[in-house]
Amino acid sequence: MIDPDGYRPNVGIVLMHPDGRVFWARRVRRDGWQFPQGGMNTDETPIEAMYRELREETGLLPEHVAVLGVTPGWLRYRLPHKAIRRNDRLVCIGQKQVWFLLQFTGHEGDLRLDLTEKPEFDGWRWVDFWYPMDHVVTFKRGVYASALRHLAPFARQIAGAGAIPSVTAESRSRPGRHRQRPRGTGRTAAPRGGQREGEPGQG
Repeated sequence: MIDPDGYRPNVGIVLMHPDGRVFWARRVRRDGWQFPQGGMNTDETPIEAMYRELREETGLLPEHVAVLGVTPGWLRYRLPHKAIRRNDRLVCIGQKQVWFLLQFTGHEGDLRLDLTEKPEFDGWRWVDFWYPMDHVVTFKRGVYASALRHLAPFARQIAGAGAIPSVTAESRSRPGRHRQRPRGTGRTAAPRGGQREGEPGQG
């Protein structure tokens, strides 16, 4: 589903641990890291799409999370030129997104990346709240900044101001504690070779 301006409706998910850290995942067979996100079907509302993507990409069910906040309206980003599929009947130039902040209320064993035939991610970890703003692929950074700034007040209500400080260079540079998946591919959840955590893609 692509709108008349060439943007695909999409939902993004900021899954937050009660201590304020957020779920950060590595795309399969790539060195790009990002939040869970995915396109909406024509018959879905944003929250319906969010719960479907949550299940497909993280293995979590509605009972494993609590919705804390949502961004108003659409946040848009354009894809880089080389990621645009010009041979498609409808050309998608970017994504327009609604972002949800979810509190993780389950157990880490509930997180599963291997529930679909084509998993989106092969590793994950918890990172500090602002960390993704500077570590996602460049063309998504504006949307990530807008989404996190809007959702931060909701996050502070759970984790406290100490865990979600005002945005500063220091608060955005700390990588947080690592978490390696005990199941699945067996690949480490830490980024390899110092490569940028992000690359072109529409997921």
